[in-house]
Amino acid sequence: MDIKSIKKTNIVEEVFQQIIQQIQNGEWQVGDKLPSENQLCEMFSVSRISVRSAMQKLRQMGIITTKQGQGSFVSGINHAEMISNAMPTMDISEKELLDILEFREIIEFKCIDLATERATDEDIKELELALEKMLNNKDDYKRYTQADFEFHLTVAKASKNQFLYAVMKNTKAYYYYLEELNRVFGVDHKTLEGDSIDGHIEQLNCIKNRDPEGVKNILRKSMAQNLRDYRASK
Repeated sequence: MDIKSIKKTNIVEEVFQQIIQQIQNGEWQVGDKLPSENQLCEMFSVSRISVRSAMQKLRQMGIITTKQGQGSFVSGINHAEMISNAMPTMDISEKELLDILEFREIIEFKCIDLATERATDEDIKELELALEKMLNNKDDYKRYTQADFEFHLTVAKASKNQFLYAVMKNTKAYYYYLEELNRVFGVDHKTLEGDSIDGHIEQLNCIKNRDPEGVKNILRKSMAQNLRDYRASK
């Protein structure tokens, strides 16, 4: 098996291309189980984040399928589909990422301050509904992102400030940022604080407890992790 250690260029893309090469040359055939995440990290000498991002891209393109508790298996390669569907690793620059994180601290954090004070029982129900949609769409990052955005938009709505709500609702870059994070790193991406769902459950509990600092602390940790993951994937 001709596996090469990855030099630091575009790490995720290199891992992706090497896995494709192993499938194309028959080393891993349709139906074969791929090595575990830890094994792939050792084989390529890269981080788990880079391996997960490459695997996410392979899943999106239908090249592999992942079965809960069993692992990832080769589905096959549709070359025409690869050409038409291939996407950049993460189609957002570091400057754009830093700008959206700054936007969140300025706009979204103010929404949180007001929402924890003004949220009604109906607002809480809407947040619970958005969270339920996230749970039900963990295998579809696009639908998950829609529910993810709905959750944060509902927080803005609960602020009872129509201008803050309008800014959140109409900032397309915010939605795209969520979608890119979920596409590249996966909705079940694990951190020291848990995965995306865990974080949103904690946020909801803090809102119910009228604890704005609790919500913002969760988001600060999440945003710092976003930045670390982004830099590690480059």
